[in-house]
Amino acid sequence: MKMPDQIMVEVAYALPEKQLIIPLRAPKDCTVKQAIELSGILSKFDGIDLNENQVGIFGKLTSLDHTLRDRDRVEIYRPLIADPKEIRRKRAAEGKDMKKGG
Repeated sequence: MKMPDQIMVEVAYALPEKQLIIPLRAPKDCTVKQAIELSGILSKFDGIDLNENQVGIFGKLTSLDHTLRDRDRVEIYRPLIADPKEIRRKRAAEGKDMKKGG
């Protein structure tokens, strides 16, 4: 049962071979960074660096000091391997078809 001074949130991170969503109770004034730390997800994945990885709530970028609301899902994003715009430019320069999905 949720306490009045707590909120329910989820912290999510995904690699191609492993995904994890951790539900947790957090203090009502919890920030994105605090929720990530409370979840313990940093110890489950080596590649997360909060100075490098972007974070969001339900797919919308946000900052680590953003205050969460009840039922928010914090998402930690991996850096892009390749810039999608650069890939399109390269394909166009090579005269290849621009098909969705590569």
